[in-house]
Amino acid sequence: MTESPTGRPRHEFQTEDAALWPIAEKVMASQRLNMQDGLALYRSADVLAVGWLANLVRERLHGDLTYFNVNRHINPTNVCVASCRLCAFGRKKGTEGTYTMALEEAWASAASGYTEAVTEFHIVGGLHPDLPFEYFLDLVKGLKERFPQVHIKAFTMVEVAFLAKRAKLSIPVALERMKEAGVDSCPGGGAEIFVDRVRHIICDHKIDGSEWLETAKMVHQAGLRSNATMLYGHIENEEDRVDHILKLRAVQDETGGFQTFIPLAFHPENTALSHLPRTTGFDDLRQIAVGRLLLDNFAHIKSYWQMVTPKMAQISLRFGADDIDGTVVEEKIYHDAGATTPQGMRRADLERLIREAGREPFERDTLYHPVTRSEDSFTIAL
Repeated sequence: MTESPTGRPRHEFQTEDAALWPIAEKVMASQRLNMQDGLALYRSADVLAVGWLANLVRERLHGDLTYFNVNRHINPTNVCVASCRLCAFGRKKGTEGTYTMALEEAWASAASGYTEAVTEFHIVGGLHPDLPFEYFLDLVKGLKERFPQVHIKAFTMVEVAFLAKRAKLSIPVALERMKEAGVDSCPGGGAEIFVDRVRHIICDHKIDGSEWLETAKMVHQAGLRSNATMLYGHIENEEDRVDHILKLRAVQDETGGFQTFIPLAFHPENTALSHLPRTTGFDDLRQIAVGRLLLDNFAHIKSYWQMVTPKMAQISLRFGADDIDGTVVEEKIYHDAGATTPQGMRRADLERLIREAGREPFERDTLYHPVTRSEDSFTIAL
């Protein structure tokens, strides 16, 4: 067994990048990484070594298990008061291509699609200037009445803050109303990049980074779990990415309410930033790996196959990811921005992708409880 430059055993870790050795020592000792470590991981040319370390952590936590769920996305409206340069989904009221689902239409959309029973409805939409708070509460209530067994993951931090402000309610009170209606958890979108310099350019009409983080804290204090995202591959730099991840880590230290970190590759097509190139495979894999290594207090790192393609999602299962999301069905936001992946994927296809990557499929519900199937019914082990 050879030795590292510090004199410790190399184990299986190999790299010519000297900057990675002290990081490897920390990872193997389960010690927390810092800002400088994060920058070194982003700047290393040895993405395979970075991935090896992330996979070490991933297998330490989950072995070969890879999580997925059977879910359906519902985007009730694309009318939005914001004018985010990163977005191809939102439309101004009265312009061509806008839509807003009537409640019956939204409920019917939830019921259509697969014959398999879904375990989650994922609800995200635009910041509509006219729809009352009650529309969204009634949307959730109607879904719960029709599908009482389905977990409702609804409303990003941006939507929570917007709806509370429009209803002239405090965020904690608005969250209690949402919970009473049937909201079970919140998705992690709208985080983008927290640093003001970038946020002022790409999404100046949304709540700022500190408000997103404070809203997440209130969501967790209300007893709701949430996810957390980061949009990368636009005008941000490496320092901005590490800053974003460490701010999420700090909130998680305080609340423990984040379930999963989801790096989202920016799709520039049909946005005001369409002149920018797409992310490369190296960037996608590195981002997943760095997230796994820095977020030592997050249980799960998701490789969202809709964004990075199913093939890259497979590879990412050796770069720190332990979750590849779900069947999805009819996702609009990223496809409006040029995503060419399928609108949905069947459970059997997800299982095949996972097994061919040498991992073991584990169907979960939104809160990561195991799901057991019997024909078109399911049971959840709580």
